[in-house]
Amino acid sequence: MATRRAGDRHGWHSGRVSEQSRTAVVVVTGANGLVGAAVCRALVARGASVRAVVRRAGTAPGLAGVEERVGELDDPALAATAVAGADAVVTTVHPMGSDRATQHRIGVEGTRSVARAARDAGVARLVHVSTAAVYRRGPDVGDVDESAALVDDAAGAYAVTKRDAEAALADVGGITRVLLRPPAILGPGPTSVWNTLRPDAMRRSVDARRANPSGTFAWVHVTDLAAVAADVATGRVTASADPDHGPVEAGCTALDVAAGPATARDYYGTVTRALGIDPVWDDDPAWTGRIRATRAHAWGWTPSVDLDQALAEIDEGLRR
Repeated sequence: MATRRAGDRHGWHSGRVSEQSRTAVVVVTGANGLVGAAVCRALVARGASVRAVVRRAGTAPGLAGVEERVGELDDPALAATAVAGADAVVTTVHPMGSDRATQHRIGVEGTRSVARAARDAGVARLVHVSTAAVYRRGPDVGDVDESAALVDDAAGAYAVTKRDAEAALADVGGITRVLLRPPAILGPGPTSVWNTLRPDAMRRSVDARRANPSGTFAWVHVTDLAAVAADVATGRVTASADPDHGPVEAGCTALDVAAGPATARDYYGTVTRALGIDPVWDDDPAWTGRIRATRAHAWGWTPSVDLDQALAEIDEGLRR
């Protein structure tokens, strides 16, 4: 298993984290998913009380301090009861692979409904797990950070609806909103795209193994992403003194959460070696920039799982 580097404390430099004097109550939507479950674990580790919102009974993490709430995300009645008396909300739900209308209904309208309910209930902050896919990237684009251009309407349904969810949250005033933008999320689990689902596709399909080896593979480990979400949700991250990057307490703030640089060769090479198959390298144009995570670094964040650890975890999981 990947482990934290000695000396790191939840990934933040010591001046950026503050202890809380009472138990925080945090609502997590999509608590059965890879990210949602990791966020629940991170919150419990920080002493928070968690309300885990899931669609099917019995799918929330079975942890002390986690209370399951069952229902549809876009049900206003569920949203109102789930957030009542809470200190924060973490939204992780997005129906990837669904048609565009479903992605909009749940990812955009459902997220907006939860945010409005949280604001009306007096919840202090909302942390939304968005994606770095909202950035326009390609061979003609260099490094990106929170100020970079976003995709236009011609992009795929996932990127566009994630972009639109961010815009919807920006319009919900009266509550602090932090939009986390992770790239590829690595970490073990049956629903993990990069540890499980993509390797399964690569095993079955030659086309799924095709990549430009020098192309960028931007990534973050799920435990680091969950740590950021939990620390922001529980108010453990203090305001930045850097006026160029703004404090966590202000309005609606985007926050890139990306680890160090990697290439397609790193990821595809690891997976294909573990599976005993050959990658298909091509020279198609590819993005070779990086996600700078400018604001997170200004606030004092550093990832605790490095590339070697993350790739070793993938290799180990696929060889079992």
